[in-house]
Amino acid sequence: MRSADRLPVICGLVAASLLLAGCAAIGDVFSPAKPEASASGQSTAAKTGAPAASAAKPAAADATKPEAPVNPAAQRSFDAARQALVAGRTAEAERGFIALTKSDPDLSGPYANLGLIYRQAGKTAEARAAFEKAVQLSPQRADLRNQLGITYRMAGDFAKAKASYEQAMVVDPAYAPAVLNLGILYDLYLWDGVRALELYDRYLQMTPGGDEQVQRWVRDLQNRTARKGEAPGRPKQASTAARGAEVSGEAPGRPKQASTAARSAEVSQ
Repeated sequence: MRSADRLPVICGLVAASLLLAGCAAIGDVFSPAKPEASASGQSTAAKTGAPAASAAKPAAADATKPEAPVNPAAQRSFDAARQALVAGRTAEAERGFIALTKSDPDLSGPYANLGLIYRQAGKTAEARAAFEKAVQLSPQRADLRNQLGITYRMAGDFAKAKASYEQAMVVDPAYAPAVLNLGILYDLYLWDGVRALELYDRYLQMTPGGDEQVQRWVRDLQNRTARKGEAPGRPKQASTAARGAEVSGEAPGRPKQASTAARSAEVSQ
């Protein structure tokens, strides 16, 4: 898929990204991350997000400060739910994570994992609410903001998807998945080929090992923008088929499903 949702998160709902703690990326099951209160009473975690369009810029967290410890009982419950998820017992995992949101409502991990479960099941509204709560509890996590952006994009709310990706980039400028997903958003859904190329180039500069698929997208987009009379960001179906498989499972927006299948699997790390 072309989007930054590329992470293998939704293959069994990637156990790694659902870890309870706020440090886990969405390639790991999100960890139980417990928000750490700052002097102002607001949560201050380690990394996340970029500037949002029309949203207050999140304060960068102090990476030197460890997250508040999670109580042993909650950790055990989270581990049990995570194991159930990895084993494919989704209903059991869902019950476990829901129970944690009630017993330990200040943990973002259970909400993030529920967001992945709901999104996998096509329950976009529920996934959206779960990720919004996870981001509220751990605003410093770029991976959660990226996941929320993917969910917004799947719901067709491109303005909020853009804001979430930008916030993820603000929270953690080195978080490549958000850069790639934002590029895909501009390319396929906002039809701004120039901006998409800028973001693809930025992503490739952040990827030492290179990314052959994204390099192909860049060549494809350059060819399209060079064609006389063709709008920069409006790809033809044939040219978007490969991108539709985005990185981490985002649903297509304006383009037809068949043409966006490849890119829509955005990077979800």
